Amino acid sequence: MGGTHLRLAGTALTLAILPAALAGCGLGGEPKQPPKPTDGPAQVAATKSRERVQAYLDAVVAKDVDAGRGQLCAVMHEAFDAGATGPNGDFADHFKVPEAAITGVRSGPHGQEVDVSITVAVDSHKIARPLVFTVTRDGADWCISGEVPGSATRSAGPSVDPSPSRAS
Repeated sequence: MGGTHLRLAGTALTLAILPAALAGCGLGGEPKQPPKPTDGPAQVAATKSRERVQAYLDAVVAKDVDAGRGQLCAVMHEAFDAGATGPNGDFADHFKVPEAAITGVRSGPHGQEVDVSITVAVDSHKIARPLVFTVTRDGADWCISGEVPGSATRSAGPSVDPSPSRAS
């Protein structure tokens, strides 16, 4: 009976460690989920920039001046208020915006640069224009700090830095 007990004990031990051994080989056990990528600073910046510009484009399409102004850095408000609804402003009454799409986001020298293709209609005439918005961090929040005409070969030029300047 001593040999039987040893065989049973050996079999029991083998059965007890078999699932752990198989799991180590990738067999049996629970399937492991691939690691989820964490949102690093670059991904957060790109996401926040895309969100700000999309909200601005939605405001332009809806002709919601206050919503558009809310996407801009505080230092841009005075210039925005002076020109947003003027003859060449983004919110001018005679412009209609039937299409606006974000075409790319990249890091630039003054913040995140968000490339946009916007179609503007005046009466029956439509024209598509590229724009580049610069989005920067202002304290804990993100805001649009610049808007310039864009092209396939040109990146955003100088934009307004939302942080107060310090005199030396």
